[in-house]
Amino acid sequence: MDTIAIIGGSKGIGNAILKNLVETHKVINISRTAPELTHVNLTHYTCDILKDELPEINSLNGLVYCPGSINLKPISRLSLDEFRDDFEINVLGAVKTIQKYLDVLKKGNKPSIVLFSTVASKLGMPYHASIATAKSGIEGLVKSLGAELAPTVRINGIAPTVTNTDLASKLLRNDKMRETITERHPLKKTLNPEEVAQMTIFLLSDKAASFSGQIFQMDYGIVSFKI
Repeated sequence: MDTIAIIGGSKGIGNAILKNLVETHKVINISRTAPELTHVNLTHYTCDILKDELPEINSLNGLVYCPGSINLKPISRLSLDEFRDDFEINVLGAVKTIQKYLDVLKKGNKPSIVLFSTVASKLGMPYHASIATAKSGIEGLVKSLGAELAPTVRINGIAPTVTNTDLASKLLRNDKMRETITERHPLKKTLNPEEVAQMTIFLLSDKAASFSGQIFQMDYGIVSFKI
């Protein structure tokens, strides 16, 4: 049974990934809080990714880094510290994790890494300066490591549009805001965590053996076209 490590699997997209993997994989969750789910295949380590030492893992086939932020403000109200904070949680946390587990990943069976970007890295949106800057760093990391780690380890990124999670609750806090955001998408939908989880599981699997260094837009058309 393959082992997948999820950073940030207690909530949101990470939790959806965890729930979909745990019946068929050994899952190691690393996050500040434990997931509500308990399972014989699930091991949890309480850890603050930016402050604490990551736990030792002896066997690993896949790595998913989920922590992120949605810090939406005009550029005039964004402090340099906020830019640093967003960069640290989105990019440096991912780098720290990959550096920690790369050697054990290389020994795994067809290992794969999945990181997360945002549609705002491709589509200019007001008030997204900090998060788009950080997530653009993730996209650069995916491209660079795709080349550097080939052919041993695959790495890909997913760039979701607004997803119905606690992190996006302020954007989807009432029916009017949900309707407005839905109407902005040409396919008239927004994402749910289950959809993103299924894409993640695909990219981790050997079914995605031909993909590395790619960013997959899960955008319901908002980046791809306008109608």
